[in-house]
Amino acid sequence: MLELMLPALVVSLILVGIHGYLGIHIIARGVIFVDLALAQVAALGWAAASLGLSGALSGWLGIPPAEAGYAIGLAATLVAAALFSISRMEHEYVPQEAIIGIVYVVASAGTILLAAQAPRGSEHVAELLSGSLLWVTWPEIVKTGVIYAIIGAIHWSLRDRFITISIRPDEAQRKGWSVASWDFLFYALFGVVVTSSVAIAGVLVVFSFLVIPAVIAFLFTNQPGRLLAIAWSAGTIATVAGLYGSYQTDLPTGPTVVCAFALALVLAFVVKRFGMRSAARPVAG
Repeated sequence: MLELMLPALVVSLILVGIHGYLGIHIIARGVIFVDLALAQVAALGWAAASLGLSGALSGWLGIPPAEAGYAIGLAATLVAAALFSISRMEHEYVPQEAIIGIVYVVASAGTILLAAQAPRGSEHVAELLSGSLLWVTWPEIVKTGVIYAIIGAIHWSLRDRFITISIRPDEAQRKGWSVASWDFLFYALFGVVVTSSVAIAGVLVVFSFLVIPAVIAFLFTNQPGRLLAIAWSAGTIATVAGLYGSYQTDLPTGPTVVCAFALALVLAFVVKRFGMRSAARPVAG
């Protein structure tokens, strides 16, 4: 079991680390489905790469096909990131979530159309959705860890700006900051993370890693340090439980991990509900 599941466990914990942090920003911004949209855009780029675009780009730039495929997925994600950064506007009838939903639907339709032209297209779409955690290699894990470490360092150095813009955008505007420019940097870094994650874990798992630990954390606190600690703890426990359950039941790893995260969320709601009742119960005296 250890030999089979250890690479999947290590890469999953790396994903939980970066997505748990980014998820707090996403929940605070109120753009819950931005990860799903960017992940689907990345999947569209990977689908385009599978049709031979990566081979053409590889020959043109002289880089390996795998890196060319990654470049296509990242380019598509950065275009979406630019759109999201300029769509964060105050409008009576057009919320940013509407733009995010449109991007997701169009990217999903494009992925299906591209996959329909490729051999084993349905299998390719299924892999983009649920990922291939069990087949990740140690070189991929090291590469992913290095990329996320760099992005984490950038976020740490700019944490005051990112936190202010995510939680208090009006204050950022009063200070004269270019919110659109900072938003683009945030979404561009986010896009790099998502592009790498989708190639390993798939759209559904990536969305679960991002949103569910952050939601669990916000159930109990709104303090940044505690939010991060709870999100990482919940994500780690759910990941280990999902991988173990997948091994024991011989079920697909990605969907099993997603269900484990959903169960963790349900348990968190139960703990929160009964915790509130216990706190409100008068003490006999």
